[in-house]
Amino acid sequence: MLDFNSAPAAELTPALLACCDVPAWAAAVRDGRPYPDHDSLFATADEAARRFTRSDVDRALAAHPRIGERAHREGAEAGWSRQEQSGVHRDADTQQALAEGNRAYEQRFGRVFLICATGLSGEEILSALRTRLENDEHVEAQVVAAELRKIALLRLGRVVEPVRERASSRPGTA
Repeated sequence: MLDFNSAPAAELTPALLACCDVPAWAAAVRDGRPYPDHDSLFATADEAARRFTRSDVDRALAAHPRIGERAHREGAEAGWSRQEQSGVHRDADTQQALAEGNRAYEQRFGRVFLICATGLSGEEILSALRTRLENDEHVEAQVVAAELRKIALLRLGRVVEPVRERASSRPGTA
C-alpha cells in the first residue's frame, strides 16, 4: 500500500478519489502532506469533508451503488462497497424492502440513498432509510454529506492502515 507522505501525487490521487470521488477533498488531503501522524491526516480529511458542496455530494454519489445492490464497477471502491454492505442480508424480504425504499427515496430526493453501512444490519439500514424519508430536503442534504464524510474517512483508514502497521515502530509517520 502507499506510503502516504512520500507517495507520488499520481499514485495517491486515485487512491483518495476511491475513498471519495470529490477532487477538492482529494486535493486538500493530498496537498496537506507531510502529516506528522495519523491524527493530523484524519483531521485534515475530516475538515475538508465538512466543506462538501451539493455538487461534490452529487458527484460522489454517482460512485456508490444503491444499498442492497452489488457494486458493478471494479476497483477499490467497488470492493469497499461490497465489504461495507456485508451486513445487509440478501434474503428476498430485505432485498424487496430495500428496493422499495430506494425507489421511494430517489423519488423524494432525486438521488440514491447513502448511509455508512459498515456494521449495520439490513434492518438497521431500512429503519434509517424510512426515518430519513421524513426529512426535508435541507436536513437530508446535511445527513447525506455527513454519511459521505463517514464513508470517506473509513475508506481513508483502509488506504493508510497497512502503512500504519509497518510504521508503528517509527513515530511521526503517516
